[in-house]
Amino acid sequence: MNIKSLSIDGLLLCEPMRHGDDRGWFMESYRKDALNEAAGRTVHFVQDNHSLSTAVGTLRGLHYQAPPCAQDKLVRCIAGSVLDVAVDVRRGSASYGQWIAVELSAQNAHQLFVPTGFLHGFVTREPNSEIAYKVSAPYSRDHDGSVLWKSAGVDWDLGASAPILSGKDVDAPAFADWVSPFD
Repeated sequence: MNIKSLSIDGLLLCEPMRHGDDRGWFMESYRKDALNEAAGRTVHFVQDNHSLSTAVGTLRGLHYQAPPCAQDKLVRCIAGSVLDVAVDVRRGSASYGQWIAVELSAQNAHQLFVPTGFLHGFVTREPNSEIAYKVSAPYSRDHDGSVLWKSAGVDWDLGASAPILSGKDVDAPAFADWVSPFD
């Protein structure tokens, strides 16, 4: 697996190697030792999540879990494709408010490692897109939060289309009005 640091410290792009022949292919989708070495620390995943979005333009985000239930995430797209986004919200970070967007697809098999201290979201680019992701803390309703998707300066590459949103994402506070819980 090839793991590359991105332009914002802590974000990693993981590129699994597919080994194929006329029957199909095989790949390692996760390798603890390689991720820990690239992250420079031990990451403990405790829960796997799986999400299906049926329509193109479904936007989920920007989400986070506040400490002490903050989550590292390892996100991959297993069907279709998404534009996956992470926004740095670590107070005091030199890249606070900056964001990264990468295409994750079933075809490219890339994965994004999103450490705690980042908002996370994605928008679907194909119908019936599915993401699967590992998290380092179980879901906690009391620590669940979101920031308004259009308020952090992210280019979601939507063109003139309006995204399909949940009520939670429509009602989320704007980035400028939100106080980050991440040191």
